[in-house]
Order: sequence, then structure tokens, then C-alpha cells
Amino acid sequence: METCNCELTQGIHTFPVSLPAVTDTYVKLTMLNSMGQQMSKCKTSVSRGRPDPTYQETFVFQVALFQLSEVTLVLSVHCKRSGMRRKERLGWVSLGLNSSGEEELSHWTQMKETEGQQVCRWHSLLES
Repeated sequence: METCNCELTQGIHTFPVSLPAVTDTYVKLTMLNSMGQQMSKCKTSVSRGRPDPTYQETFVFQVALFQLSEVTLVLSVHCKRSGMRRKERLGWVSLGLNSSGEEELSHWTQMKETEGQQVCRWHSLLES
């Protein structure tokens, strides 16, 4: 079984204009199979009160090399703030089989083609 490492570094301009106050945020990572079923999940620690949250965390997913074309990695940013629902999702992005856009698909394809090498890119969140 091979591993797929995902490193989250920082969020910039994470909050929508309609959210005036700085909130506490975390990122949830979910690996889905081709049927949309959850294979594994994890989340970052909470970044407290930062407009541009820093995470600097690496997550390891156990995925066979031949499965990389058949899985989707969904990253969703959630906030915790008094007066808001407990787990409000601010935005999301997905890479892999069901990529949320061309940039995400290109990133996933490059990652598959450069086995063992780190491929870093910034991604824009889609609104929830």
C-alpha cells in the first residue's frame, strides 16, 4: 500500500465578506472512493482568531498507486464562532476523480505523474 501525503500550509482571504469577525477555523480532509463512500478522514488543529490561518500540517492517506485515479480528496474549511452554527462550512475544494475544477485536476494529475515528489499549489475555495 502506497501513501498519499497532503500538506496544508496556510489560508489567505479565507473568509467571505459577509463574515466580518475573525473566526476560528479548521480544515477537514476526506478521501472518497469512486462511489463517493468515505475511505478515511482527518482534520487540522483549530487556527484561532487569524484572518489568514496557518496550519503547517501533513496528513497521510493509505492509497494504492493504481487507486489514485479512482479517489477524490475533499478539503473543506469550517469555522467555529459564537452565534454561528457549530460547524459552518466556509468553502471547499476537491482533487482527484471528481475534481472541483481544471486547476485541481491538473494538480492531481501532476502529483500522480511525479511519484514521490512534492507538488505544491494554491487553490481557491468554492462557496458552500
